[in-house]
Amino acid sequence: MKIAVLAGDGIGPEIVGQAQRVLEVLRAEGLPIETEAAPFGGAGYDAAGHPLPPATLALAQASDAILLGAVGGPRYDTLPRALRPEQGLLGIRKALELFANLRPAMLYPELAEASTLKADVVAGLDLMIIRELTGDIYFGAPRGRRTDAAGHEEGFDTMHYSVPEIERIARVGFDTARKRSRKLTSVDKANVLDTSILWREVVTRVASEYPDVALSHMYVDNAAMQLVRNPKQFDVIVTGNLFGDILSDEASMLAGSIGMLPSASLAASGKGLYEPIHGSAPDIAGQDKANPLATILSLAMMFRYTFARADVADRIEAAVRAVLRAGLRTGDIALPGEVTVGTRAMGDAVVAAMSAPGRPKGEYRSAQREGKSL
Repeated sequence: MKIAVLAGDGIGPEIVGQAQRVLEVLRAEGLPIETEAAPFGGAGYDAAGHPLPPATLALAQASDAILLGAVGGPRYDTLPRALRPEQGLLGIRKALELFANLRPAMLYPELAEASTLKADVVAGLDLMIIRELTGDIYFGAPRGRRTDAAGHEEGFDTMHYSVPEIERIARVGFDTARKRSRKLTSVDKANVLDTSILWREVVTRVASEYPDVALSHMYVDNAAMQLVRNPKQFDVIVTGNLFGDILSDEASMLAGSIGMLPSASLAASGKGLYEPIHGSAPDIAGQDKANPLATILSLAMMFRYTFARADVADRIEAAVRAVLRAGLRTGDIALPGEVTVGTRAMGDAVVAAMSAPGRPKGEYRSAQREGKSL
């Protein structure tokens, strides 16, 4: 299990450091985990003059999975666009063909009061947003800036999707829905955009391959409203790159904090990049305040989707639940007056839960040798 570790910028090294401690627990028990770190984002620019240095990309290409922290920071805002940290993220998605972004939004019962919505509205929330990741307005051409006939400067971007791009992400949506509640909502803006008209036509056509999945369509503005009005009406949402970016951040607040949401960006081969959906939070970097749980939960997604070890994923997720049940809270998920813990202490608690009595070292190794499923 070769994992490239790209900590990135801001709080990235802190949160990734705690996830690596979980990997160390698993490695000590016999899982064949190999990790190698490389600079990425702003750190990549500092080290090699580019947010995605060639050596970092080569490592990612040679690895089975990538664990990513976060990128960006105000000190890089004056760089030319091609050298900004975020371009490294777009570049690695494109280079590795990571076209499917899975963003689960699940509310842990212990955090119901931390949501900005009423507890009865979000209690039991468990939805999956599937975002197409390598097309749309983020990658469409032409794009740029120019001067119009009247001499006014303008900027322009192109929203673009092809039929094959829509088909493959639609199938991810239908396959995911088939494993859950067999209900899929496709989100577009087909009342305005030609791109979305094509999107809706293709998704509807692919639906014929999945007669056991109920498909509905929703305009993105209505979907944004419905997520805060009645989020539990959704199970799986599939949508384009731009709409998915916005809706998944909105959904994160239903779950109490953006610091709780992991994500997986998958290629057709099963290779994946795993990261929390939050940013680099430079205002709290180095202060032991960041919530590492989304990064740790991203590890669980790694074992579930790339390594096909649902048993390991379940164990990591169970450790996070145990920590929350015990009442530990970082500042972003704490209610007024609650005592908070830092990044390291939260990592300590997860590692302790992972290392609970009854799991002797070598269990994974012996289980693999005997063909067991733990």
